[in-house]
Amino acid sequence: MPLPFLTADRAFDAADDVALPFDDRERWRRPYRPGPWRVGVAALVLLVASFVLLSAVVIALTGAVAGGAACLGTGLVVVAVALRLLRMGVWVGARGLRHVSFLITRTTPWAQVVSVRTVQQPVRWLGLPRTVQGQALLLGRRGRPQESAPPLLTTHNADFLGRATAFDRAADMVEAWAEEYRPR
Repeated sequence: MPLPFLTADRAFDAADDVALPFDDRERWRRPYRPGPWRVGVAALVLLVASFVLLSAVVIALTGAVAGGAACLGTGLVVVAVALRLLRMGVWVGARGLRHVSFLITRTTPWAQVVSVRTVQQPVRWLGLPRTVQGQALLLGRRGRPQESAPPLLTTHNADFLGRATAFDRAADMVEAWAEEYRPR
């Protein structure tokens, strides 16, 4: 069973250079692999969740069922947080472009997409307030100024920090999807 957050692996290992290698274009796909920072943080969060769930079992076995249930609920919330961390990013499909952040998911139909372009600008380092000079993939939507929208991808986010070629490849893939599906 393929894992949806690793679907780009097969496409990048292919010998032929096809811009849009996915078979089923109706499904939402992430056109890049999740970065080591994102996977590492999610793994640490899952490690914490395992300790919380183990403590829920121990607490429940000692007879404090209410405390065990509270620990179980906390553990399930921590697992949900780790899964959401892995889902964050940009997803493309035949219906549009989906930008998944931690709390909000924005879907933009291809009919509203005016441009998708890479620009040099100050970007946030791992989502923190500190900014550094880097590249960002910006989405221009019909009727909205491009400067107000947050960047889709940056060279210094959790997926691309230290992976400049992966950023270039992902930006090219998103731009190719936009070029193919955007109405002319």
